[in-house]
Formats: sequence, structure tokens, C-alpha cells
Amino acid sequence: METSSVSPQPLGSAAMKAPEEESDGGGGKESMDGDAASRNPYAGLVNHLRTSWLSRKTWPMQYRVAQLEALGRFLEEKEEEILEATTLDMGKPHFETQLSEIFVCRSELNHTLNNLSTWMKDEHVEKNWAMQLDSAFIRKDPYGVVLIIGPWNYPINLLLVPLIGAIAAGNCVVVKPSEVSKNAERLMAETLPKYLDKDCFAVVTAGVEGTTRLLENKFDYIFYTGSPSVGRVVMTAAAKHLTPVTLELGGKNPCYVSDSCDVRNVARRVAWGRFFNAGQTCVAPDYVLCSLETREQLLPALREAIAEFYGPNPQESSSFARIIGDGQFQRVRALLSSGRVAMGGQTDAGTRYIGEDTAWRAGGKVEGQASEGKGSQTLQAWLFPLLAAPTVLVDVQQDDPVMKEEIFGPILPILTVKSVDDAIAFINARERPLAIYVFSSCKQVVNQVLERTSSGGFCGNDTLMHFTLTSLPFGGIGQSGLGHYHGRFTFDTFSHLRATVLRGNGREALNKPRYPPYEPRHLPLLRSATQQRRHRSCALL
Repeated sequence: METSSVSPQPLGSAAMKAPEEESDGGGGKESMDGDAASRNPYAGLVNHLRTSWLSRKTWPMQYRVAQLEALGRFLEEKEEEILEATTLDMGKPHFETQLSEIFVCRSELNHTLNNLSTWMKDEHVEKNWAMQLDSAFIRKDPYGVVLIIGPWNYPINLLLVPLIGAIAAGNCVVVKPSEVSKNAERLMAETLPKYLDKDCFAVVTAGVEGTTRLLENKFDYIFYTGSPSVGRVVMTAAAKHLTPVTLELGGKNPCYVSDSCDVRNVARRVAWGRFFNAGQTCVAPDYVLCSLETREQLLPALREAIAEFYGPNPQESSSFARIIGDGQFQRVRALLSSGRVAMGGQTDAGTRYIGEDTAWRAGGKVEGQASEGKGSQTLQAWLFPLLAAPTVLVDVQQDDPVMKEEIFGPILPILTVKSVDDAIAFINARERPLAIYVFSSCKQVVNQVLERTSSGGFCGNDTLMHFTLTSLPFGGIGQSGLGHYHGRFTFDTFSHLRATVLRGNGREALNKPRYPPYEPRHLPLLRSATQQRRHRSCALL
């Protein structure tokens, strides 16, 4: 990632750019106590938001609803700008942007507005005998001032969905879009503050150094989406203030294909999930595990599916996204040295193309530049970085480069295993992934993998689709992440569950058995009044 280095002048009154880096003799790692706080370029912004939160401005339901509805107007009124920004950043097809960015945000927003009044209510809990006359409930309090750091691969969805939950929970929020997706970052910084309350919500644009300085400030919650390596940096910074975090990371998501399946359907669903957004999806199937016999059936089915989706020359397809930048292109291209290329595999550094060795014809139009025909190296081909024709690798070894890191590109390795037991052993020998996919016509096989593995999420006989349900928590485990969100789970993530008991002032005689001097004869009474009993179960023979 590149570092922004510009003066801290506002974009509107609620957006801030990264400041010029200043040497503090400590590599930017000093604490935020005393003079250090006054020198931090973001301290004033964070303090301003904290003052707004302490005034309880964000607490009433009517305020939260108004801000969420304003966010809905942003999505509606800036839809064309969103489509343009994601196309300029990575050549993302409008269809994919609508489906994975705009539709998801609107669904999350509508679900939250439909249920917010219920979520905010105190949740009354079961009481023991000693407290039957009292009130006991869980109060959902906002954390305070929270920080949301978004990634570049889904720059709208993965920034706004957490923001929706943070607003719904009553927090003040700093959002930091990725500097890698420059056009989406600019759109967020310049337009989002026009819709939200500038006293309570701010957009910060910064690179690595600026984000490091931002993290020096005390936040009450941090929500980060990105790589495990940066996740560790975020968690280390949060630990200095004992700030709770959610880390949405990623990993190598396995996809087991059993011998008993409809190979044609499997190929279509795997190809769609792997090559959606040019493979730049944290929850995409990262590699396939199957028997040698199934592999030989799957390869022609994948070739057919890819041709059906992207045509005989995928580099010309307007339905395929592009690589985000040169660094990612070079990293992904290096992975092609693994195994043997079964289909695709050609690269073009000039257009950041991986796939068939033909020129790309853009489906859209750059302002002042019409689309040109096949074979032309147009301005569009340079503006929209490419990662075209999907590539399938076979004869991949476990220690090949493609198996040592998350691919995050349009490459699908296929590794062979002898049985479902071998596949499970292979999966369990590695870090727990963000998702596991299984394809089989036998429910027993699907359930076997589900019961004997561990992952953030699980989907049988399809890919990605579990991500679309607001009723399911989305998140990783271990190396693939910490915490979860979506729907009610996002609201709960940004809410402090405050245990509350309200007792009366009278009936003091009932409290006497618990007071010193202690008398053993009071213990049976206290045990009966406070101890939870186990229910007896009846087993039918």
C-alpha cells in the first residue's frame, strides 16, 4: 500500500487527509499521553467526536434512524458515482458492483431499520428466587467512538455494512477507506460527510503512516477488514488502550468435491465463486480437493463454465473484473509457477492481464474516450488494470507457492485426495479458514465435513451464498479473523451488553442471612435462593 503524505486540510468539515509525517524519535509508536496527544494530527478529531458522544446526541432511536436513512439516500443518489469509482479502480462490472456492493448495503440497511426498535429494547433475563421481586435485564449501550478500517476489494460493502451497525448501536464513528482503491476512497471522503452528521461521523483518508498515527488514538472499538499481517498491527495498537476489536481477515478456503455430485453444476458454482471480482474476494474458494477421477471430469466442466460465463476470449469480457494494481498483479503472476497450467495462465504486464494472450476490449467508456475494437491497446485498457481469463492449476504440491498464501486472484489450484477422510485431514492440518465449501449429492458427506472441521463459515453445494444472509453471523476464527457481523450481529458487535439489576430499598430483612457475622445455618437457605439447579432429563428406552 502506498502512503498518502499531504497536509491535514479537511474535505468538508468531517473528512481529513493524512498529515505530513513528522519524526518523533520513536517511529510513530509513542503513547497518546501528555504532549504526544497534542502532537497527534487526529487527536482533535477524535476528541470532538467523543464530546459529541458524551453529550448523548447519538443515543436516541430517532437520531439513529435519521442517520441510517441519510445513508440510504447516499446509496440511492450516488449509485452512478459508486459504479464509476469501482470501475475506475479495478474494472469491476456494474452487475457485480450492484450485486456485491449496493444490494448488500441496502439489504443490511433495510434489515436494520426494520428491526432497530426491537434490538434496542432491554432484554429481560431469568432470575433466581432471591431476586424474583427485582428487575434484571441487559441494556444495549453504545461503545463510544469507534474506528472502522475498510479494504480495497469491496470498498463500499465492507466499509458501509459495519458503519450501519455502528450507527444503529449509537456510536460516533471514524471510517478509514482503503487508499488502494483511490476513486472509491475519494468518493467516500468527498460525499459521505454531506449526508451524515459531521459532529458524530468522520472520514479519514490516509496511507500506512497516517493510519499508524490514527491508531495511536484511544478508540472504544476498532473494526478492521484486511490481511492477517495488518490485523496483527491493528490488534497491537488496540492492546495499548485495551480496546476491543473485530478482525475480518481471510485465508485459504478449501472446497471439497466428492465423487457423488453433478460435476457440471459444481463447475459453474465454483467458477462463479472463485472468479467473481477476479478472485479478489476473501471468502472465495481458494483451492479444490477431489479425487483424480473427479478432477478429470471437473476440468472440462470448468472449461465449459468459464467459456459460458466469459466467452471464448475472457480478456474481452465485460463481465470480468481487473487487478487492483501492479503490486497485486506481480504477486499473483508469481503464483503461476506452481503446478501445471490446465487452462489460462498467459499474462500481459502492460495491461496486468492473466489469462489468454489477447487484447481486452472495454465494455464501458472513459470520459472523452470511446471504446475501441478488439486488438487495440486503448486508454481504457491502461486505466482499468486487468486480471482476465481464469486460470486452473493441476499437479499442485502442498509446498508450492500458491498453497502458502491466500491467492486473492483468478487462479484455482486443484489438488487430489483419495477420500473424504484425506480431505478432512488436509483441511485440519492448516489454519482454520474463513469458509469451507463442500459439494456432494450425499448429505452424509456434507455433514461429515461440517462436523469434523472448523471454519468461520460453511456452505454446502454452493459458494459465497452464506455471505448474503443477514440472519447469519459472518466472520472468521483463528487466523481468519476475530468476531463477526451482519444484521443483528453487527448491532451486537458495536453494543456493550450492560448487565443491569434494579432492586428496591425495602425488604432489608430478606438480606440478613448473607451479612456477617456468617452463620452456617443460613447456607441452605442461600443455596436454595441463589443456586441454579440442573433439570432432570428423561431418556426413553
